[in-house]
Amino acid sequence: MTRRKHQFVNKLKDGEQVNDFFAVKFKKPPKPYESGYYFEMRLSDKTGEITAKYWGSASREEVMRIYSSFSNGDVVHITGTVVQYRDRMEINMDSKDLLRRVSKYEYDIEDFVGICPKDMKELERELLSFVDEVKNRHLSSLLNAFFRDENFMKEFRKAPAAMHYHQNYIGGLMEHTVNVAKICAAIHSIHPNMDRDLLLAGALLHDVGKVKEFEITTSIDVSREGMLLGHIVLGKDMVLQKIRALPDFPENLMLKVLHIILSHHGKNHYGSPKTPQLPEAMAVHLADEMDAKLDLMIRYREEAETEDPWIWTKVFGHIYLE
Repeated sequence: MTRRKHQFVNKLKDGEQVNDFFAVKFKKPPKPYESGYYFEMRLSDKTGEITAKYWGSASREEVMRIYSSFSNGDVVHITGTVVQYRDRMEINMDSKDLLRRVSKYEYDIEDFVGICPKDMKELERELLSFVDEVKNRHLSSLLNAFFRDENFMKEFRKAPAAMHYHQNYIGGLMEHTVNVAKICAAIHSIHPNMDRDLLLAGALLHDVGKVKEFEITTSIDVSREGMLLGHIVLGKDMVLQKIRALPDFPENLMLKVLHIILSHHGKNHYGSPKTPQLPEAMAVHLADEMDAKLDLMIRYREEAETEDPWIWTKVFGHIYLE
């Protein structure tokens, strides 16, 4: 029988007794400590991640049996106590606590990986409407090679926009991409001298590499390709591969599209190999940043639980609530 979670990572407090389900992101092999053997693991749900430590007995075999009873990606039912360690919250467990792998029929995946709150069919309709607005035949063919390809769209529909930051849920990439395209269309209405087809193509393609950057099981994690290459490089390679399969695609247009993808984070130290050198590239960068930051700031404000008129965050500093 499915059980819904009631204790979420972002709400855990120092001293709280934990008795709930969590997804296992990774675990580290047992090591000796003064009273026996312990192991560490990283647990998660849709609200965040937390370290848990299992302080076992002097029997290495017993601790190894418990350690080997679950794997990365499993959901476990645990009991333990939240403690503050080096300014961070952790969960402490000992041999009297519960640590049990649960079956997929016992939990609801939406407790661990969020789902886009918007209508996905409507988002896809809007995305394809933007694709149809592009009149340049080369860019139109490129966009259709992605967004009319059902194999690609199967992955695109479920991809998140980020692991922890903005739109970090199934369908988040679709939502973010449509938002960026809408912002770029609005920018073009103010600055019509830009190439609208190039602008929309850049908006729709800027994050396609995220379908390979992230993996979704019981949590959102970074793939090996994502960790070693990142979505900007992956996206550039994916778009270049499609372009090379299209006949007579103009080289200068190809360079502009690839430049938008490579520069959409704006600065080198934010992961962009190039900084924007085209008005269309600058517009995509600003639209991308606008949607990402507003999505996160609005979420911080909506999730705030305080009687104070503001909260403080690492990303934005103070956010006013009243």
